[in-house]
Amino acid sequence: MNKGGRLDRLKAMQTFVRIVEANSFTRAAETLGLPRAALTASLQNLEAFLGTRLLQRSTRRLSLTPDGAEYFAHCVRILVEVEAAETAFRGQGGRGPQGRLRLDVPSALFRRLIVPRLAEFRRRYPDLELLVTMGDRLVDLIQDGVDCALRVGALRDSSLIGRRIGTMHFLCCAAPAYLLDRGTPPTLEALAGHLAVGHLSGSTGRAFDWDFQVDGRVLTVPMKSMVAVNDAEAYLSCGLNGLGLLQVARYQAREHVRSGALVELFAQWKPVPMPISLIYPGTRQASPKLRAVTDWLAELFGSDPEFDERA
Repeated sequence: MNKGGRLDRLKAMQTFVRIVEANSFTRAAETLGLPRAALTASLQNLEAFLGTRLLQRSTRRLSLTPDGAEYFAHCVRILVEVEAAETAFRGQGGRGPQGRLRLDVPSALFRRLIVPRLAEFRRRYPDLELLVTMGDRLVDLIQDGVDCALRVGALRDSSLIGRRIGTMHFLCCAAPAYLLDRGTPPTLEALAGHLAVGHLSGSTGRAFDWDFQVDGRVLTVPMKSMVAVNDAEAYLSCGLNGLGLLQVARYQAREHVRSGALVELFAQWKPVPMPISLIYPGTRQASPKLRAVTDWLAELFGSDPEFDERA
């Protein structure tokens, strides 16, 4: 095939990747500045050239076929290598990583830790556009077009690469109004007579049990609740309003404990800490823009003693 054909295939790959990442022909067309019909034609031509269906289309969403998922991984790897090669030469002119990167983070972490430092990020990487989605729902990085995501807890998807960048520490607490009404539990056994605000897991949909470190072992305590939520900030708000006991991230609760709006419980029995990791598909680890964001986030968490493993 001639040189023009090779360039056309590269453009077809770029278009295919953008469609998958946007999970929409319309959104992809908007970001590329092309008519939707042009993207449809590009995909059809690519599928005809490869002799296989890459995407399943429905009225609600797009999904990759098995061949599409494999081809998508190859496309991303090729495009990352192209970007790395171009960046190496553009870097000689003093420019850093460029382009757009989509990051998914828990909303509380983003608002309380990342937002105050975003101006610093913009100064360091002026040509890098950061698109942030927030929530406690676990997104599918490939299907949802996410480049990397912050996760708290054990990682379960072995197809992703995880880089540990910090540790989440927790404490137990309650609002004074709750303790006045229900009393202060003196022991862990006494928790059986109390209510907690339930925090629903983004992966299972069930409320987390409470874990404590007691004499070198982990003690799991199931808690009863009348209210359960799936958002970290809503969880904290319920506790502040006296709806139950909390086992909450320390960085969220510390200012409220200092002010007296929350009272710490069981300081002698610490909840089990959880790792904080940045995850991303292995096909993208060589991307200059991904390296820039992961290094910056690692630096951000590493500079905060609240997230130190030994804290």
